[in-house]
Amino acid sequence: GYAYAVETYIAWYSNNVPEWQRFTYQVTGEYAIPFWIMILFNSLVPLLFFAKRIRTSTPWLFIIAILINIGMWMERFVIIVTGLAHEYDPYSWGPYYPRWVDISITLGSFAWFFLWFLLFIKFLPVISIVEVKEELPPPTKGRDGDK
Repeated sequence: GYAYAVETYIAWYSNNVPEWQRFTYQVTGEYAIPFWIMILFNSLVPLLFFAKRIRTSTPWLFIIAILINIGMWMERFVIIVTGLAHEYDPYSWGPYYPRWVDISITLGSFAWFFLWFLLFIKFLPVISIVEVKEELPPPTKGRDGDK
């Protein structure tokens, strides 16, 4: 929360008109909802950790972690998309629509991650094979279960 407050203060105090316009566009423009979700999830939701009941509850920790993760993704969205939708040239201002290149890079990034993740799981199993073999019943001699 402090970093967002400092960003606001610097945009205001610097008296830089394009910087202040960009900030007011983030707060009140077409992409205001992602901005306020980012502020809520990254600044206010972590304050729930002050409550011991929430801090010691695994389900609450999981929920808060997911919300903070969503907030961090919203931060990247707000930084990139509002910068592309509200550039220095007022003639080019308008909503941002992803092009095929943007979509391809995003899908390629996810594919790259899942490739390495699945290779990791294949060659370094998550569950130890030795432990699995210890838990299995002893093998039988015959194919159909006859001894």
